[in-house]
Amino acid sequence: MDTSNLTNHLLIAMPSLRDPNFSHTVTYICEHSPNGAMGIVINRPIDIRVSEVLEQMEIPSDDPGVKEAPVYLGGPVEEQRGFVLHDSDQEWESTLRINDQISVTTSRDILEAMARGEGPAHALVALGYAGWGPGQLEQEILDNSWLSAPADRAILFELPPPHRWEAAARLIGVDLNRLSTDSGHA
Repeated sequence: MDTSNLTNHLLIAMPSLRDPNFSHTVTYICEHSPNGAMGIVINRPIDIRVSEVLEQMEIPSDDPGVKEAPVYLGGPVEEQRGFVLHDSDQEWESTLRINDQISVTTSRDILEAMARGEGPAHALVALGYAGWGPGQLEQEILDNSWLSAPADRAILFELPPPHRWEAAARLIGVDLNRLSTDSGHA
């Protein structure tokens, strides 16, 4: 498998991955280069709603769809920092455009627009991110910790979080329930 650039891919934790930060997770890779990788875990909603984030930031909102949306634990790095993974149909103050369809934004203006009902059609709000140093992700893939699949917008934004892990693996024909939790090398 070519792991030279996994930007815009889903990183799927193997059943044998026991790290509590990543067990049974799906991570959307926002950036991958020789300098390392950065991603957002997309299937770990936490017991916080977007309304609580908006209140903390003193952003008023009457949009029930936005207010009741879950916040996700995006990864163990900078868990107090917010990230919005969203459609690329608008530009914001601090946006990393991943491709023509998906971007990640860290600026307040996107939350203000969402609170007014003027934000992106699809958005996932996360606290924290997953990060890997140079060569670290490639080594973890060689160690059989991860599978990767091209990103799928339905899995990112539409499928209920408990179903994202298995659905992401099915994109590449893998049934995670049939894999052994033991790893080995021939």
